[in-house]
Amino acid sequence: MSLYKNLSFTQKMLVSMLAGAILGIILNNIDIYHSIINQYLSNGLFDVIGKLFVNSLKMLVVPLVFCSITIGITSLGDLALMGRIGIKAIFIYLITTAIAISLALLLSIVINPGQGFEINESISYTAKEAPPLSSVITSIVPSNPILAMAEGKMLQIILFAIILGIAIIITGRNAEPFKKGLQSLNDIMMSMVIIIMKFAPIGVFFLIAKTFSTQGVTMIVPLASYFLTVTLALLLHVLLTYTFFLKFVGKVSPINFFKKIRTAVVFAFSTASSNATIPVTLNTVVKRLGVDKAIASFTVPLGATINMDGTAIMQGVATVFIATVYAVDLSMGDYLAVILTATLASIGTAGVPGVGLIMLAMVLTQVGLPVEGVALIIGIDRLLDMMRTSVNITGDSMVSVIVSKSENSFDTAVFKDPKAGV
Repeated sequence: MSLYKNLSFTQKMLVSMLAGAILGIILNNIDIYHSIINQYLSNGLFDVIGKLFVNSLKMLVVPLVFCSITIGITSLGDLALMGRIGIKAIFIYLITTAIAISLALLLSIVINPGQGFEINESISYTAKEAPPLSSVITSIVPSNPILAMAEGKMLQIILFAIILGIAIIITGRNAEPFKKGLQSLNDIMMSMVIIIMKFAPIGVFFLIAKTFSTQGVTMIVPLASYFLTVTLALLLHVLLTYTFFLKFVGKVSPINFFKKIRTAVVFAFSTASSNATIPVTLNTVVKRLGVDKAIASFTVPLGATINMDGTAIMQGVATVFIATVYAVDLSMGDYLAVILTATLASIGTAGVPGVGLIMLAMVLTQVGLPVEGVALIIGIDRLLDMMRTSVNITGDSMVSVIVSKSENSFDTAVFKDPKAGV
């Protein structure tokens, strides 16, 4: 026990994750007690405690995003600067997503993960109907901002916070009391994050134990080529794309960057939710990486909402996999359509578990593939979702660093200090 207490926070998280995975795999292979384990442990104790932890993080997301973005806008003070930061962030997010889907398609064409896979005709999948483009555009503006906060509609919350921040700047001195109140609320939210982090290793242990006790590892075998292709694409995107941007655009050390975001990556893997990880990502980006707080308050919540590189990679590999299984030849035009659709679809993908499957249905429909093919990969999507989320928040952090560096508001001393923010 004393050895565990001496571990760093990240090490405690990794130990909890490994212990949860081992326990989950052991329980998954105890056939004689399987129904009892599922009822009282996997879908009982593990599920309850895991959800309590995730919900406690999500509890902070709306007030934290609202306050941090509003305060961030007012801290910038210059509307032209805000517009410049927003354009830079969105542009890089779109570029990396397009690269991600292109890399996924290229790897899938080379590996051909669906070859030799036999279809089980009994499987089925009913896709939710995608809303029309006009509805997506009009829904960005909240008719009721309080309702948007209650329902956790992040794009609406972000837009309202941006407009409020601009209004505070325009109002000037008369808005100072309100601004100070928001700053106090934001500080309180960060204190609540610290409280919840004390219980993080426990929450991570039960989340991972639940996943592996219900999913196991044997379900990966029939879809091993698909699973490995997605995993390889995710890994290459991080090591090649993000490293390139950090090294040659941001001109910072990629190795140092990856070392410092380990805790946030573990959190993202455990929760499979970009939104739930926002408090941890914000803290890591500002205190560990040295990104200006005003910029991070804007880029991190925005990235958690529109930056879904991991989801785009899954959509690319899954499209080729399903096309191969159903013996459908995709043309170059189809591949370009997948890149465009997946890039745009990722913008509308909320940072919650499982939504990538709904967006995949949109991509499949676009290129004329059977939506029922989604059912082929549902079984292992939870594990891949955890990895995708880790990639997504890595991208959010990377863009925050680059934007902050480009605006000469990056604290290099903090970035180089291995103990900063610990």
